[in-house]
Amino acid sequence: MVDRPISASDRWIDDHGDTLYRFALARVRNSDVAEDLVQETFLAALQGTYRENGPTAERSWMFGIIKHKIIDYFRRTAREPLRESADSQSADEDFLPDGHWKPEMAAIGGWPEKPDGLLERKQFWAVFAACLENLPPRAAQVFTLREMDEVETEEICRLFSLTPTNLGVILHRARKQLRNCLSGRYFGRSQKVEGA
Repeated sequence: MVDRPISASDRWIDDHGDTLYRFALARVRNSDVAEDLVQETFLAALQGTYRENGPTAERSWMFGIIKHKIIDYFRRTAREPLRESADSQSADEDFLPDGHWKPEMAAIGGWPEKPDGLLERKQFWAVFAACLENLPPRAAQVFTLREMDEVETEEICRLFSLTPTNLGVILHRARKQLRNCLSGRYFGRSQKVEGA
């Protein structure tokens, strides 16, 4: 039996598969869809031309491909009807009819820890993922694209057929729901533990 040399594409699954899958899963929140997006990424990579050298450049190239695949997925699903969660209705109680905060909501205190320390906490990200899961699907998609993937506002508006004002309201409410969820599930719990 003759050993054949391993090509770059043969090792992509081992080198990048898990990372690309986790990246996609965090954004689309469906394991089957995430797997499909990774497969589409590898297929596009096989059909494309990789020009730089080194594992870091290769991984960046793969992430660029999967980001476009995720955006394409959101384009396909943007017009599907979405269910509203109970949390989205309760979050509306914090706003005036014109969309501004109610005066009593502006007095909520700050969070107890510095953000830099939180970024390194695995527990924080687990709670954050659970809170993101509780957002209405479109709000989670929009928040993820804008805040995590840094997709431009114009592109998100085009993708979901939103006006910039409507996008702003969705992002505002998503941030509010995430803050309430994190305050109760993470920050509130850590304060009780420290005070006990």
